[in-house]
Amino acid sequence: MSKKSALLIIDVQEYLIEHAYQGQALAERIGKLAARARALQIPVLYVQHCESEGEFSIGTPTWQIHHSVTPEQHEPVIHKWACDSFLDTPLLDELASRDINHLVITGLQTEYCIDTTCRRAISLGFDVTLVQDAHSTLDSRVLSAEQIIAHHNAVLTGFGTEKNSITAAGSDSVFQ
Repeated sequence: MSKKSALLIIDVQEYLIEHAYQGQALAERIGKLAARARALQIPVLYVQHCESEGEFSIGTPTWQIHHSVTPEQHEPVIHKWACDSFLDTPLLDELASRDINHLVITGLQTEYCIDTTCRRAISLGFDVTLVQDAHSTLDSRVLSAEQIIAHHNAVLTGFGTEKNSITAAGSDSVFQ
């Protein structure tokens, strides 16, 4: 089976880009990846985190997708209420309708939604490319954001099943 890819951009929302480690540089890299994917007619899908109150309350300025990486009109924006981009969302149906079997994953936050979505994608039968320099997070009480990112790049690379796995690649080598 040949790979049919999609770029999945997770939680690139105003609040997170403004507070994340290298947030502006992250947004620029994701923007370049999205432009490259569009030029190659690779689907670009967005996932947007939602909460009933706080920074991710639907409609608040901090909940909006960051102004530098906004979706084009035809690109789906999938709302999620958990770290798992597939849980109780139409993401799986959207991917199936496009015959996608390979996800290129970018966005925020590394140890939450990126990690969970990568692992769940493998369990659902997708191959995953984690873009090493196109996901980020915030410092925790224990580790710096830079350490969290490096840890997840190392741990997730090679994770998988007999049929599917996660590979890591730099943003400059994706969609080449």
